[in-house]
Amino acid sequence: MSVVIAIDAGTTGVRSRVVFETGPSEISSYREFTQHFPQPGWVEHDAVEIWNAVLITLHEVIDKVNEPIAAIGITNQRETVLAWSRKSGKPYGSAIVWQDRRTADRCEQLVDSLELVRHQTGLVLDPYFSGTKFEWLIKNRSIKIDDDLCLGTIDSWLIYNLTGREAFVTDPTNASRTMLFDIRTMKWSEELCELLNVPIKNLPEVKPSSGRFATTTQHGSLKAGIPISGVAGDQQAALFGQACFEAGATKNTYGTGSFVLMNVGTECPKPQTGILTTVAWQIGTQKPVYALEGAIFVTGAAIQWLRDGLNIIDNASEVGPLAQSVESSDGVVVVPAFTGLGSPWWDPYARGAIFGITRGTTRAHIARATIDSIVFQTRDVVESMSAASGVKIKDLRVDGGAAVVDFMLQLQADHLGVCVLRPKQLETTAMGAAYLAGLAEKVWGSTDEISQAWQLDQKFLPQSTTQNLKTSYEIWQTAVKRSMNWIN
Repeated sequence: MSVVIAIDAGTTGVRSRVVFETGPSEISSYREFTQHFPQPGWVEHDAVEIWNAVLITLHEVIDKVNEPIAAIGITNQRETVLAWSRKSGKPYGSAIVWQDRRTADRCEQLVDSLELVRHQTGLVLDPYFSGTKFEWLIKNRSIKIDDDLCLGTIDSWLIYNLTGREAFVTDPTNASRTMLFDIRTMKWSEELCELLNVPIKNLPEVKPSSGRFATTTQHGSLKAGIPISGVAGDQQAALFGQACFEAGATKNTYGTGSFVLMNVGTECPKPQTGILTTVAWQIGTQKPVYALEGAIFVTGAAIQWLRDGLNIIDNASEVGPLAQSVESSDGVVVVPAFTGLGSPWWDPYARGAIFGITRGTTRAHIARATIDSIVFQTRDVVESMSAASGVKIKDLRVDGGAAVVDFMLQLQADHLGVCVLRPKQLETTAMGAAYLAGLAEKVWGSTDEISQAWQLDQKFLPQSTTQNLKTSYEIWQTAVKRSMNWIN
């Protein structure tokens, strides 16, 4: 039986998962790594710690598999960047994480180039994306620009190490998030690299998301010669893992943040206000598939904040029952703009806020308002996306850690007025990476075969269209605008 291993290198930890030709297995290994916050608005990772976590999890799953490994697929936190020496493999300091806001002022300085950025990359000028992070690294860490320098995202770093410091590559989904990649020509943009003072020669080679990138060298129980044949940023991998292969198919991943992606086919759409255009994937020599994306920076992280910051709950699993214990938030609104606001607002200076507190406010009301904020932010994005594309979604496929909260998904269905579909397999990000790798190595014959493997766990039908829904959403929008003007 063919075996594919998916490496899911997320924002807070790494998971390696075994996927058989017949479907996912229970064989997996997870390892957290450290989050570093050196200054307000700064977020960093130790890239060596991430690589060590990958090795540990790989060894733990490989030791449980008796079959030959047909391929490895990699999915990763996007927009997180680092610089390292090609010869020594030593990073130039910490990796700068996608959540980091240190280049907000630089993005403001580039405002005259907004249309160029929008047209070539489908993105907006925001510190979320990688280009200004690369520029900051070069400028502030005294990095010498020569042939030894590698500037890459986490996927490039992992492949470089898996191949014994040989391959320096990435795929179009990760490249399209750097603010340096022309998604129409599918090449690094000389114009944007010059604008951001990033040497194009030090960026990785871009290869199709499904296709052989390189083969492994031996690392303990990881044998040499295993093809690395699938790579995609985590949200594109989840779209693929959710079998959203038709134009108009849409998914939302409720993770640290939430990311709504809609497949829009093989024609790159014009830039849309408030919504991103990104490469969804590229299979071999086929045309790339594009997606519209709404990026919400804080959703699951808000639940972690209730646990670790406010001590309102002891475990994340408590938030659903606690929120459901009250009929409403009783006028309390939580805007979790801890690192600014993403789609459709794009305000790096917005800050988190709690509005509407009274003497009768309890922790249950704050928990309910936090759940509401996840639902409301998704509604913001979906309505903007539908307006931009002219396509009303017929349903929403969901995954991610918070997708286990039935109460939240029912609220989501009510607010969107469409069915919310939760699959049996919630590890869709890892599955997407495995499918991309397995397609390249003929483990699966086609995307039709993958579609047939997708299985529904539960369907949430819209049940309420009351005035209360309308009013609560209008209050939410007012609160968001106040969080964007918190200094004034």
